Amino acid sequence: MTTDVVIVGAGPAGMAAAIELRALGLSVLVADEQPAPGGQVWRGVERNNATRLAGALGTDYARGEALVRRFRDCGADYRPETQVWQVEEGWKVFLNQGGKASVATARAVLLATGAQERPVPFEGWTLPGVMTVGAAQIMLKSGGFMPQGPVWLRGAGPLPLLYAQQILALGGRIDGIIDTSAPANRAQALRHLPRALRDWRSLAKGARWMRELRRSGIRMVKGVSEVRAEGDERLTHVTWVEDGQPQRAPAALLLTHEGVIPSVHATLSLGCAHDWNAGQRYLAPRLDTWGETTRGGLFVAGDGAGIGGVDAAVARGGLAALGIARRLGDEVDGDKRAAFEADLSRALATRPFLDALYPAPEGRIPDGLMVCRCEEVTAGRIREAAREGAPDPNQVKAATRAGMGPCQGRQCGYTVSRLIAEEHGIEAGHAGFFNIRPPLKPITLGALAALELPEEAE
Repeated sequence: MTTDVVIVGAGPAGMAAAIELRALGLSVLVADEQPAPGGQVWRGVERNNATRLAGALGTDYARGEALVRRFRDCGADYRPETQVWQVEEGWKVFLNQGGKASVATARAVLLATGAQERPVPFEGWTLPGVMTVGAAQIMLKSGGFMPQGPVWLRGAGPLPLLYAQQILALGGRIDGIIDTSAPANRAQALRHLPRALRDWRSLAKGARWMRELRRSGIRMVKGVSEVRAEGDERLTHVTWVEDGQPQRAPAALLLTHEGVIPSVHATLSLGCAHDWNAGQRYLAPRLDTWGETTRGGLFVAGDGAGIGGVDAAVARGGLAALGIARRLGDEVDGDKRAAFEADLSRALATRPFLDALYPAPEGRIPDGLMVCRCEEVTAGRIREAAREGAPDPNQVKAATRAGMGPCQGRQCGYTVSRLIAEEHGIEAGHAGFFNIRPPLKPITLGALAALELPEEAE
């Protein structure tokens, strides 16, 4: 397969970029892990918009159908249920669809792989019955899954509030929400309120969610510490400390969320330069104004470029498309570029406010707590390995096997780097991250053996 551009991901950014690139006359292949376009935010929108579920998910969800329709009609070569397991400079993108491996060659590549929820280990986080809010929302959008109680939410950020409001709109029940954000964060966030008012509609939406949740009678718990999930074979209770007093409540399902972080495994594997976001404690690829990385011809758009939300993702997708066309020799419409930049600036107006209100969580991780779930490595074992060597995650990986499991460090990487930094007394961003090597996603030996490479790649 040969094409002008390969786009990885068919969420808001990937779809917006494909539409723009096709309008410019470029051939586009879109590889998407999901069975239908929309990404996480608009997952299943084509199917759900004709059902009662769409009304509960809200108008922001419903409007995704229009972009999906334009994407379907734009003429891009859309490959659903297709994993990208390797990208090589050149550009060659290695695909796995239905157990069959193939390779696409392109003049440019756009990574629109979005974000993942921030993994934050706490006591009991590996118990059956504990999962993330994002995972529960995937189940809601994909199959109408309604959580069965007693149901508690734990964490901070807009997503738990949105999810709780959606469940209530569908006639479901949430027993309680434990807000883990610190009350002192509000004073820090207020400094950014004037800028955030540029996107006053988003602020008003968040305020409406809070009002509806308070009126619903859901137990709202704030100013807490030492939140734990308890149970023997599975979750039975959630506990916390409030005003110095231990609290305990029955729970069959605990949904947790502590913000989202960019998906960077592909850009790390290609050796792109990354910058450390100290407030949110994540790495993001270093990009120019078009979304191009330090590897010429490789672009990133959407939340993989830095957390910004759906409107920012659409604007970044459009800008990246113009940047790709420019790199491939086409002229760029200045008015269109200015419009995308204005949309992006408006969409990002609330980010400093939200980042200050919901910073990355802190607090010491107990030595006995499991950090790497794949290889069952505790925080104490990682600290021990960190003390014995340099502040290098890859040395700790070799000594403990942390990060060697199927998730390849997606669930433990930042925690390992944080523990190393604490042991060596350095900033978390200075500890680095695991070296990421292909395959980026699991692939069978049979699929590899049957792969037919183009002659120049052999």
